[in-house]
Amino acid sequence: MSESLPFVSVVVPVLDEAEGIGRALAGLQALRDAGGEVIVVDGGSRDATRAIASPLADRVIDAPRGRALQMNAGARVARGALLVFLHADTVPPAGALEGLGARLEASGRSWGRFDVSIDAADPLLALVALLMNARSRWTGVATGDQAIFARRDAFERAGGFPEIPVMEDVALSKILKRASPPLCLRDRVVTSGRRWQRRGTLRTIFLMWRLRLAYALGADPRHLARRYDVERTSS
Repeated sequence: MSESLPFVSVVVPVLDEAEGIGRALAGLQALRDAGGEVIVVDGGSRDATRAIASPLADRVIDAPRGRALQMNAGARVARGALLVFLHADTVPPAGALEGLGARLEASGRSWGRFDVSIDAADPLLALVALLMNARSRWTGVATGDQAIFARRDAFERAGGFPEIPVMEDVALSKILKRASPPLCLRDRVVTSGRRWQRRGTLRTIFLMWRLRLAYALGADPRHLARRYDVERTSS
């Protein structure tokens, strides 16, 4: 990777992701070949996640369970000037990360995210992705499914991800956009539809709307996390 461009570190939080982590990390090998690094942060997996991830990552580290806690732990050990936070069930488009530093530099912005598509046959989920991307452009707020990326200095000035059990991506976006609007790339990362399929598409859509509205109105994220878990386990 050119020395004139930011060194890219990808942080992937995982928990019992043996079924799909190999596919997710396989898509990051070109970045590693180009000089970037991949850091997998395990929140206590009890399956083969670590064994599968180890040969496909530069580092596999442990952290307390929770996406915000895990992603912050990965950022602390990362060497990159540009940090990319990628969910374990999300795959970036080919070649997008290798050129990400140049695109962010050219934009003059300090952070951004990709558009997203949802890997599912349900046409309603295509609409969900469309609305998610449009809402993000309008509000300047990104979700974790969109593979948030940020210059290290901007991420550190923001204090990292607020260490709350849900909505950490929304909370970080609101802090980062005080420094600059996000670079909203139209390249699409592909995220799994399993979250919607497990509980039902409409039920999950309404649940997420309610949680986002409650958070916007000032609800405690710990209470929202308990509500999310209750609805998940009752589905």
